Amino acid sequence: MLACLLSLLLSWAGPGPVPPPLPPDSVRRFPVDSLLQAQCPNYRKLRVATILFAGNDVTKERTLRAELDFTEGDSLAAPDLAARLEANRQRLYNLQLFHVVGVQMVCRNGQLTILFGVQERWYTFPVPILSLADRNFRSWLDRPDRWQRIDYGLHLVRYNFRGRNEQVLSNIQLGFNRKYELFYEAPGTGKRRLGFGTGASYYRSHSLDYATVNDRLVNFRDEEGFPIERWYVTGGLRWRHTVQRLTAVDVSWHQEKLSDTVARLNPNYFLGSQRRQYADVRLTSTLNQRNTFAYPLTGQYLQASLNYRAFFTPGSPNFITAQATYARYLALGHDFYYSIGLQGLIRFARQVAYADNRALGYEYLVRGYDRYTIEGQQLGLVQQGVSYQLFDTSKIRLKGVGDPKINTIPLALYLNTFADAGYVAASAPLAANRLPNRLLGAVGIGLHLVTYYDRVFTVEYTRSLRGEGGFFFRSEFPI
Repeated sequence: MLACLLSLLLSWAGPGPVPPPLPPDSVRRFPVDSLLQAQCPNYRKLRVATILFAGNDVTKERTLRAELDFTEGDSLAAPDLAARLEANRQRLYNLQLFHVVGVQMVCRNGQLTILFGVQERWYTFPVPILSLADRNFRSWLDRPDRWQRIDYGLHLVRYNFRGRNEQVLSNIQLGFNRKYELFYEAPGTGKRRLGFGTGASYYRSHSLDYATVNDRLVNFRDEEGFPIERWYVTGGLRWRHTVQRLTAVDVSWHQEKLSDTVARLNPNYFLGSQRRQYADVRLTSTLNQRNTFAYPLTGQYLQASLNYRAFFTPGSPNFITAQATYARYLALGHDFYYSIGLQGLIRFARQVAYADNRALGYEYLVRGYDRYTIEGQQLGLVQQGVSYQLFDTSKIRLKGVGDPKINTIPLALYLNTFADAGYVAASAPLAANRLPNRLLGAVGIGLHLVTYYDRVFTVEYTRSLRGEGGFFFRSEFPI
């Protein structure tokens, strides 16, 4: 029977990468419904007798079973079987460990045998580091010494370590910014779904953006010394219900040091101190119900976090930061898709150092304001977009390459129009900074390319409320 099922699966899935999973309203019911009518007519309830996996040469079977919402012995409703199998196929696909995930079933006398077939990716990536030592491409272009602001080194990551969806990551970065890092992440896939993460990082740089004037960062460079030096260690627990639901608690210890010059240029950088030590305790909960994680078209995403920062340096008050992100993705029909994202941040603090007061221009961004940074204690951000799928080649096969993990390249191209709006509330901004406590907005149009190993590349043209426009390049889905 297994050989028969394998044959059925391979004929259905094909040998190469497939397009992203279909939205829930377009589940391909025909194969499952036809098989049920032919093999198990008049059954309203079906018992799962056997679950099989094929193609997981590296990935442990228990890692895959932990993502399913049914197991042997469970009863499934026949009318909902197609949607149930597709939802579980998407769960396995969104582990981002496989090029292909296929599912097939056989029914005999109300007993189901279900087969999931996967095609594994490469899991070890030694990637040379050659990057810009700035927040984004536009900021780098604005630097007069831009060609000296380049980092190089080696980024090494091992996904699916030991076949358990664990991750080991290391960085050795030289050049303008020096960074040495090692992290380990075990998401937790056993019966208790309990995992952990740990890591350490050391960083120093010849340059530091020490203030914001005219809504732009002011930089200090020291050719011989290092204006900033920091290191931290971190560890935490993960409660991983499924690939879609994760709760994490992390504790980290930080130590940071400024040069004498930076401490004089901006005494508020560390609130009058040249050194500081602090601990962060962070609780994060994530609900990720998007159809695909790289370029979602349907579903929703919700993440909320609470961080308590306790200082062990006199003069630095402790504070709490609350953050939340919600995104919704809808299929409009005829290859049109709508997305909206809402993000917010609040810092509960009597006084915050310049280094801790970041708002827009860093993790959060109103597109079109890439060259600006806005500091403040609170922020709100709304991003909307409508995408139209220009084409989806499903796969381009490379001639002369025999390895199925790399010989096919998926390509999809979307035309996207968008509108962003953001606001930063700051208690006492510098008079030279005009963007805090003011509505920011922009509209634009862009092309989004989705390709190999969940990579997304975008080129966008944006016009802001300031009357400024320009082209911007990004390497991720903006919402």
